[in-house]
Amino acid sequence: MRRIPAKIISPVLQFYVKHYFKKPRPYRYKNINGIVNPGVFFPQFTISTKMLLQFLEEKDLKGKQFLELGCGTGLVSVLAAKQGANVTASDINEAAIENAQHNADRNGVKLNSVLSDLFDAIPVQIFDTIIINPPYYPKDPKNRAEEAWFCGAAFEYFEKLFPALPQYFNAESEVFMILSEDCEFERIKAIAEKSQLKFSTVLQKKKWGEISFIYRIQKV
Repeated sequence: MRRIPAKIISPVLQFYVKHYFKKPRPYRYKNINGIVNPGVFFPQFTISTKMLLQFLEEKDLKGKQFLELGCGTGLVSVLAAKQGANVTASDINEAAIENAQHNADRNGVKLNSVLSDLFDAIPVQIFDTIIINPPYYPKDPKNRAEEAWFCGAAFEYFEKLFPALPQYFNAESEVFMILSEDCEFERIKAIAEKSQLKFSTVLQKKKWGEISFIYRIQKV
């Protein structure tokens, strides 16, 4: 049976979670005890958060300057902080920032939580590691919660992200972005290339019939 594309079912999932996430829901990953609050990107029904957690727990982050751009619940940032990174967790959604800080407190770690539309409120600096779990469905979001899913009908999220990104990393930094096979990767790649950025695949996994990729982004 052919898999139903995630781009079709994600609005259905969003309708469902409006009811499921009317109250906080637990999320656990090994020694991370998290809560997902209403109005925040939910990791329970997608592979991306768990895939990033598994990927990052194998990396040496001690003492590293770490940025999670679009942190949602902050679970990835919490893991990085547990591994000794100096973590900045940013999101455009105030509910996400509050959720990330709450999860940091629950797990006994410190985050520098920043309410920001991409890099708008983040001073120019060099990060050792940047993690991006972006929205990629080409549709205009109607509210902050939908901005976790939809990047704008004309891919405005990526048009704003990629020109600013090179100011925040150098040749020794590692910048990772996770995307699904259901995204319009060639369109996203073309936008990145306008800012002299290139993608290389570092990991791919298949779950529930869908392949997800972690890409490293580097300057050309």
